[in-house]
Amino acid sequence: MKMITAIVRPEKLEAVKAALFAAEVEGLTISRVSGHGGEKVVLESYRGQPLVYEFHDKIRFDIGVSEPFVDVTIDAIVAAACTGEVGDGKIFVTPLERVVRIRTKEVDRDAVTPVQLSTKNR
Repeated sequence: MKMITAIVRPEKLEAVKAALFAAEVEGLTISRVSGHGGEKVVLESYRGQPLVYEFHDKIRFDIGVSEPFVDVTIDAIVAAACTGEVGDGKIFVTPLERVVRIRTKEVDRDAVTPVQLSTKNR
């Protein structure tokens, strides 16, 4: 199991979500974050005072996946988020030691596998 953390441009949020859902990657958390990577520092002026914007708004995806979904998830994110410009973002892949689904107490691979709705719940 791996934790995939992707940092992408805010304007790519919908495209990345659509690509992940199309690849059947469903369990994810999305956060709005600020960061500084390879982009240039933005200098602006407000009421005659210089402002320096060192951090840029980004979207962070946290996705716990089983091994068969690692490359699928990375490929979907890259395809949807790439503009070819500085600031497209990064993807970090780290090992997951343990995962527990609180409701069912399922662990590890069972806990990162999407929940299948029974016919009673539809």
